[in-house]
Amino acid sequence: MRTDEDRARVRRVGVTRGVGALLTALLSLAAGCVPASSPSPGTGYRLVPALPAQARARADSAVRVIEQMSGDTWETHTFRGSDGTQIAYRLLPPENPRPGVRYPLVVILHGSGEIGSDNQRQLDRFPKSWARPEIRREWPAYVLAPQMPERSANYFPTATAPDRASEPGRPLFATLELIDLLRADLPVDSSRVYAMGFSMGASTVYLALVQRPELFAAAIPIAGVPTPPRYAATLARTPLWVIHGNSDDVTPAALDLAGYSAITAVPGARATFWEYDSGEHAVPVDLLASDAFPRWLWAHRLTRRAVPDGGARPR
Repeated sequence: MRTDEDRARVRRVGVTRGVGALLTALLSLAAGCVPASSPSPGTGYRLVPALPAQARARADSAVRVIEQMSGDTWETHTFRGSDGTQIAYRLLPPENPRPGVRYPLVVILHGSGEIGSDNQRQLDRFPKSWARPEIRREWPAYVLAPQMPERSANYFPTATAPDRASEPGRPLFATLELIDLLRADLPVDSSRVYAMGFSMGASTVYLALVQRPELFAAAIPIAGVPTPPRYAATLARTPLWVIHGNSDDVTPAALDLAGYSAITAVPGARATFWEYDSGEHAVPVDLLASDAFPRWLWAHRLTRRAVPDGGARPR
């Protein structure tokens, strides 16, 4: 039986827009079906039970409203990397930024289905969950949603091999340059730059941490393909919350679990693995409908440089 600490607490907020009000109401209905808090750093493995039918229906309703939210609050930009790669991206600024205050930067990396250049497809339920009124108020940040023009992570020896691992695609390097540009141009707290990703985006998170382990204070890869085990020591430098459903028929959870095992074998690693029982290839709706992501990320900040810029580069 789930304890009170495992139950969701979604705050009611007063909003003036009709969509915002509906979203708040549905998120309140979802109370009881989402985690009340995020895992503590390095708390290890957890098997997350499937939501009861009614709780799942409430969470699904809340997420459907998130999907219907307008993208008008997101700025539209493009960036060209030093190798000529052009990245279209959306940026959600803090709602009411205060002079002299520096804010976290949250980077959300999409899956292969959102590859393109329309600067729209990547703005799905995952980044939109950060635009909810209560999240923007309680957890203000710059939220970056880049769109990859081609794969940012590739898999070897083949894309379907049972022991496949990830290697970087060209857009990864332009994205890292974009992050550096935003850190220089915006009031970003460089000790609180966070990476999140789903599917190909989760694989890209792992690759970004290997390329630039000194850049990110914490990361959340969801349903991804890790890097080869030889990079476990580099990945262990960054707090990780790895999430994967064990009914994923696109990217087997065994890949992430093997990567997690290699990382946690490194002394001092701070990694957590949540295996969603019966979870499919998706970002869990209970997490999308709660404040679990920012709550966990905000608990981490860089206190020192992990390694010089550039880190260890895979293949």
